[in-house]
Amino acid sequence: MFSSFSRRPSTLRRCFSAAAIFPEVNEVARRQFGDALASMLARKAGAVILRSVSCSRVLISARSFTSLSSDGSSPEHGGSLPAAANYTFNQEHFSKYDGFRQNVEEACRIVEGGRWGPEIENALNMFDEKPQPELVIGVLRRLRDVNQALNFFRWAEGKSDHPLCPEAYNSLLMVMAKAKNTYCLEQILGEMSIAGFGPSNSCSVELVLSFVRVQKLREAFDIIQTMRKFKFRPAFSAYTTLIGALAAIQESGPMLALFQQMQELGYEVSVHLFTTLIRVFAREGRVDAALSLLDEMKSNSLEADIVLYNVCIDSFGKVGKVDMAWKFFHEMSAHGLVPDDVTYTSMIGVLCKANRLDEAVEIFEHMDQNRKVPCVYAYNTMIMGYGSAGKFNEAFNLIERQKEKGCIPSVIAYNCIITCLGQSGQLDEAFRTFEEMKRDAVPNAATYNILIDRLCKAGKVEDAFKVRDAMEEAGMFPNVRTVNIMIDRLCKARRVDQAYLIFKGMDHKVCTPDEITFCSLIDGLGKQGRVDDAYRLYEQMLDSYEMPTAIVYTSLIRNFFECGRKEDGHKIYKEMLERGCSPDLVLLNTYMDCAFKACETEKGRALFEEIKARGLVPDVRSYSILIHGLIKAGFARETYELFYAMKDQGCILDTRAYNTVIDGFCKSGKVNKAYQLLDEMKSKGHHPTVVTYGSVIDGLCKIDRLDEAYMLFEEARSIGIVLNVVIYSSLIDGFGKVGRIDEAYLIMEEMMQKGLAPTVYTWNSLLDALVKSEEIDEAVVCFRNMKELKCTPNHITYSILINGLCKIRKFNKAFVYWQEMQKQGLKPNTITYTTMISGLAKAGNILEAKNLFERFKANGGVPDSASYNAIIEGLSIGNRAVDAYGIFEETRMKGFNIHTKTCVALLDALHKAECLEQAAIVGAVLRETAKSQHAAKHW
Repeated sequence: MFSSFSRRPSTLRRCFSAAAIFPEVNEVARRQFGDALASMLARKAGAVILRSVSCSRVLISARSFTSLSSDGSSPEHGGSLPAAANYTFNQEHFSKYDGFRQNVEEACRIVEGGRWGPEIENALNMFDEKPQPELVIGVLRRLRDVNQALNFFRWAEGKSDHPLCPEAYNSLLMVMAKAKNTYCLEQILGEMSIAGFGPSNSCSVELVLSFVRVQKLREAFDIIQTMRKFKFRPAFSAYTTLIGALAAIQESGPMLALFQQMQELGYEVSVHLFTTLIRVFAREGRVDAALSLLDEMKSNSLEADIVLYNVCIDSFGKVGKVDMAWKFFHEMSAHGLVPDDVTYTSMIGVLCKANRLDEAVEIFEHMDQNRKVPCVYAYNTMIMGYGSAGKFNEAFNLIERQKEKGCIPSVIAYNCIITCLGQSGQLDEAFRTFEEMKRDAVPNAATYNILIDRLCKAGKVEDAFKVRDAMEEAGMFPNVRTVNIMIDRLCKARRVDQAYLIFKGMDHKVCTPDEITFCSLIDGLGKQGRVDDAYRLYEQMLDSYEMPTAIVYTSLIRNFFECGRKEDGHKIYKEMLERGCSPDLVLLNTYMDCAFKACETEKGRALFEEIKARGLVPDVRSYSILIHGLIKAGFARETYELFYAMKDQGCILDTRAYNTVIDGFCKSGKVNKAYQLLDEMKSKGHHPTVVTYGSVIDGLCKIDRLDEAYMLFEEARSIGIVLNVVIYSSLIDGFGKVGRIDEAYLIMEEMMQKGLAPTVYTWNSLLDALVKSEEIDEAVVCFRNMKELKCTPNHITYSILINGLCKIRKFNKAFVYWQEMQKQGLKPNTITYTTMISGLAKAGNILEAKNLFERFKANGGVPDSASYNAIIEGLSIGNRAVDAYGIFEETRMKGFNIHTKTCVALLDALHKAECLEQAAIVGAVLRETAKSQHAAKHW
């Protein structure tokens, strides 16, 4: 199509000039050159005509002005033309600018006219075969879509013999910044590097800032790293902007990396920048890192200012490093800096929080003694300190002192006292203070919210509603915080329907629900098992354009799993990823815990690996969940490696983590290691719990170290640990297994004296010990006592008793318990069936034994080798040789071993029945069995 276009320039010019005027000509152009090109020709023609008209008007105006002199006289009479000439020049300049602007707009219309392709490229070629840099830059500055900008950039690049100018490249980068789309950033920066120039300072700042504005800090960090990859020098402001944003969300790792890069590039870092980093590290409790930065700052000959000292006092104090905060407080005076109101207030707050009230009072009095006008912030902090310590008289005295100094106490001071009174449960006093404050200060929304919060926590929801109504009467409509408090407290009190009514009654024009509102209600519904209602509320959240965070998804996943709907839990996680919400460590820990509890061991392992793959660092809870899940799944032996991986990573173990690891060591047979860990736990200041002692005692009992187990039992009791049934049962089981029945009885008696009821596991342990010691009559008495104490026997209880009775050949008595077991609706296991079948056969009840064996298979039971051998032997002894041989063949087909004793009994029965052919086969099996046993002995 376009080849004919290039051969007929005159035709094109004719169409070009007429296309905008004559519709029929425009239609011809459209048929011949295509829609996009015809539209361009029409617009171009209109532009030419307009420019012609504009030029005519300018010339006419110029002629009118040139006929007059500046003073109104004609130039022929001696007048000059400076004003007219200047006006003509301005008009010409304006015309040029107007033409340039229209060219840019026209080019933009072509580029934005449709999907990029040959049609748009040819339209641009016809518009301007060799675009000037000014046009390229102008168009790029107007475009908003990165793909369109890049395509135009490549088209313009192809029309030039040289690389485009730096300004064109920077204009393209600005398009990426505005669109927040940097998919081709690395490619463009690579080209700029080869061309020998880089991004401008303003461009690098805008690239970073555009992502910081929308809190996409990881992307902003990657932009700077991409610039550094090509040895470019990002602007100073790009670094400081991103560091400030990272500091706000406590992302110390990337922040420190950027700070070090700045120093490598030779940027002069200020005290303010050091202060930002130190604040973050101190608040994270990373004292060594914060102090290291302070030393580095001093080595750079930078003097700490009062702001830095105030930050250090506040940050170190809030993480419990009170002595270090004191050190900074005294040090600043030694350096000639006078503590200001912020310094004193921060130090007072730190001391009050650390329950060092006397020191706080001392520093407060030192500050206040020479001041005519009290520092309101310090007073409020001290009032809060007195209130938190329960010294309400002193708190009220400070309010009176403020009044004496001519300063009216603020609403914040009263709010502090009301908060502390509410926390101590003195709600009546809190309401009296609320009424008194009205003489000095008008209660604000926070005042009402404090009262509502404390009433809801105390379970006085109706009174909370009355306070809310009073709030409305005072002209303060409940804000979203008020609603969130009420919904959250009602959900925690399991009054979800009332919480939902508050949500439904919200006036969205005045008070719009936020993420916390939805999250509280979704979690409350989920915890009550109403997961479908919770999911519908989640969908409503999406409809209201409130984007769910990881907290909401964590709640949904956990509650779906707890309701047994694990597939829906997995779907929620996938949906979260599809919506672009990144999981945090809390979510992945919760999801991993749910997967392990649902017996999805491999999924749990995969989620632990996903934590690391997403750049997150597994914490002590991550490892605890993994170790606990693997122990429950039978992989306790992996505890050892995971424990040392956790240590190498620097995780500080808490009591829960110690308990988990100790349990894993005990279950994997590493009891000595568990013992060492118990000692380490004590030395680190963690107090062992009943769970800790229970794990170690059980581990010792299982390897017959009973005296050590009992010593640990006595130790736990001596330090006030309330021992539970589990520990007593472990000891009873341990002593019983080694035949120390009397001691097992004494422990059982002590447990019952403590008011603890033995569980079925406890009784089974004692019964099993009695049966193994062949004290069957005592076992029967024990069984009766168990039932009298209202502990219902399970199938294991009956199996132990039946087995014991069969051992002493009391088969009929055993059969009585067998029938009782059936009446109780308990399903016998394979061992119970085998024991009963063998007992009936040995008692001569061959038919009953055979029927029981067949019934076992018919009920879905899978007989094992012992079951088959027992029935074959019983049938053989009862002269049922043919039936016995049939089961013999079935046993061989299933691949089970046939015992020598069974073969001998069957062989005798077959000889008696004159079944010689079958006897020969059994004899051959017997000889083969004997050979294999002989070879095994010699090997």
